[in-house]
Amino acid sequence: MEQKLKAMARVLEVMDTLREQCPWDREQTFASLRNNTIEEAFELTDAITDGDMEGIKEELGDVLLHIVFYSKMAHEQSKFDFADVCNALCDKLIYRHPHIYGDVLATTPEAVKQNWEALKLRKKARKSGLLGGVPRSLPAMVKAYRIGEKAASVGFDWEKKEDVWNKVREEIAEVDVEIAAHDHDKLEGEIGDLFFALINACRLYGIDPENALERTNKKFIHRFGYVEQRLNEQGRSFGDATLDEMESYWQEAKK
Repeated sequence: MEQKLKAMARVLEVMDTLREQCPWDREQTFASLRNNTIEEAFELTDAITDGDMEGIKEELGDVLLHIVFYSKMAHEQSKFDFADVCNALCDKLIYRHPHIYGDVLATTPEAVKQNWEALKLRKKARKSGLLGGVPRSLPAMVKAYRIGEKAASVGFDWEKKEDVWNKVREEIAEVDVEIAAHDHDKLEGEIGDLFFALINACRLYGIDPENALERTNKKFIHRFGYVEQRLNEQGRSFGDATLDEMESYWQEAKK
C-alpha cells in the first residue's frame, strides 16, 4: 500500500509542476480537455478489446492523468481537489453496496445492479427521472443499452427474454412498410426502432452489442482483404472483377 500511495503522490507532484511550468498545460481548461478525455476513453476501450495488457496499462495512465488534471484545475478555482474526488467516490461505493457495508441481502449480480440503480435514483432525486442519469454524450448504441438496463431495473422489461424477438419482427415489418412508402424520414425512425429492439435483445441474452458488431467488422475486413489480395495476385482490381468473382473469393475467405 505504501508503494501505491507513493506512486500516486508522484503523479500529483508531476501535475503540479506541469501546471505551473508547461505553457500547454497552463492554458488548458475543462472545456479544452473534454474531447481529449473522450479520445482517451476510446483508446482504453481499444486496448481492452485487443486484450493488450501493456496497452491497457498505458491507457489507464492517460485516463488517470485527466482525472488528476481536472482535479488540479478545480483546486485552483477553490471548488474541490483530488482528495475530495477520492473521498466522494468511496462514500458513493459504500452507500451503493449496502450488502457489503450494511444489512441488505443481495447474493446475485442482478440483485446488486437493481439495488445500485434504486439507490442511485433515490440519492440524486433527479427531477428528470430514472433515465436522467444516462449521459447525453454517450454513443447511441451504448446509450440504448443503458436505457434498456435502467428501464429493466424497475421491472419495465419483457417477461421472457424470448419475447423480444416478436418486437424485432414487428420492427422489421414496420421498416418494410416505410421502404414501400418511400418515406425516408419515417424509414430512419423505424430503422432506429429496429436497432433499439436488437440492442435490447443483446442485453437480454448477455451480449455486448458493441463487441458483437466489432467482431463482425473484423470478420468483414478480413474477408474483404482476402478478396482484394486474390485480385491483386492476378494484377486486377475491384473494377476489373464481376460480382460473381468477388463472391467466389469471399466464399474462399470464409473457409
